[in-house]
Amino acid sequence: MENILYYGDNLKIMRESIEDESVDLVYLDPPFNSQADYNVIFRDELGEAPPAQKKAFTDFWHWPEAVDEYEDLLEGGPERIRRLISGFYEIIGPNPIMAYLVKMTARLIEIHRVIKRTGSLYLHCDPSASHYLKIILDVIYDKKNFRREIIWRIGWVSGFKTKTANWIRNHDTILYYVKSGGFTFNKQYFPHRADYKRRGQVDATAKTPGIPIEDVWNISKEERLNSIQIMSFSKEKLGYATQKPVALLERIIKSSSNEGDIIFDPFCGCGTTIEAAEKLNRKWIGIDITYHAVNLITKRLNDAFGDYCEYRIIGIPEDYPSARALADQNKYEFQWWALDLIGARPAGGVEEKKKGADLGIDGVYPFIDDEDRKSKIAIVSVKGGRTGPKDVRDLLGTVEREKAAMGVLITLNPPTKRMIVEAAAAGSYQSYVFNKKYPKIQILNIKDYFEKKESVQLPLHTGRSIAFKKAQKVVKEGEDNQNNLQI
Repeated sequence: MENILYYGDNLKIMRESIEDESVDLVYLDPPFNSQADYNVIFRDELGEAPPAQKKAFTDFWHWPEAVDEYEDLLEGGPERIRRLISGFYEIIGPNPIMAYLVKMTARLIEIHRVIKRTGSLYLHCDPSASHYLKIILDVIYDKKNFRREIIWRIGWVSGFKTKTANWIRNHDTILYYVKSGGFTFNKQYFPHRADYKRRGQVDATAKTPGIPIEDVWNISKEERLNSIQIMSFSKEKLGYATQKPVALLERIIKSSSNEGDIIFDPFCGCGTTIEAAEKLNRKWIGIDITYHAVNLITKRLNDAFGDYCEYRIIGIPEDYPSARALADQNKYEFQWWALDLIGARPAGGVEEKKKGADLGIDGVYPFIDDEDRKSKIAIVSVKGGRTGPKDVRDLLGTVEREKAAMGVLITLNPPTKRMIVEAAAAGSYQSYVFNKKYPKIQILNIKDYFEKKESVQLPLHTGRSIAFKKAQKVVKEGEDNQNNLQI
């Protein structure tokens, strides 16, 4: 089997592309219904171009978006699921938490279908929804296949919140289920310390397997503080809002799978599960519904493993019709994808919710072109609908207003002759470093990008001017950091 990274709705992809009883281990860390926006910060590496904040995903579920799946469950779901979901609706009503439970139920049914008889499920959630999810899992998996509720501490502080009358929340919950009694489980051990003596044992050199990983009395407080979460200064931190430590996923994968098994993460986010699976010589399948997540994962895998990681991406536009379909489906995802074609990063701020307040700037391409090594920018505008000469004139006006060097107009539809003339009339930009003239306003048409392999002419990029830090190089054999985490 080949490793596959899917871009799209995991429910649709599971139903259409993943076979019955085909994966060995599922880990999922879905949005928790925190009713918050999670943003990602884009900064120029040299710190010259202004930072931009772009919404990564919204951890908020809306009942109107769940109605169709709710009706599908009532009409075609198993009898116990129909009774459970209708009971929840009677008690909870049509609100965000009900939408969350409906969408999770539909996906957990499909996940149960694709797990092998020897497989396991780890569902990462928080205390606000874990009690509901456990009832759903008891119905789908049978309560006899519930193995553990694992408490993952995300902090070692205790006490009260200073601004509210409440205790500090410092843990998440991981619900562990198996599909049947013949599941895979490999008990993990900490290696003994050099001065360790087994209780009642005189000879300290006698061979013992080590200390069960659950026994934390042999681990120092300093080790615990450095391993329970991803700190702001951690080298592992990539800049993705809900990133989990690789060590957490390594422990789960080692415990509940063997080399060569297939690991599946239907909400793969920044790709921690995928990196851990690749490092531990497992096959993997990942799905995410946002382009920025898929883009981050590809960069993360390339940084961590280079040419040693082989995989296929499905769902990203590979031709003009699929690009048009993406634009019709979600214009903001189309915009993010289009910007990445030329290495630009999104522009935007906290005010992004006020659509239309982008001042004609969808993206920014920073580059260096003077002896002072200060960043200059090309402004990028993306149009997924009808376009005309006015769009070219608007972009030129934005370039002049922002004192940018150049502008790029990315269009889904082919430009008209008048648009081409308007762009040519804008003149050129003379590069100091490269001693070359570039068209001041350029048009990149998606149809020509695919069919004629056309692109744009821009000076050399300043570097990794994206939100996500470069992932550390990973050695697939030898280096093992999975013992650096307490659960």
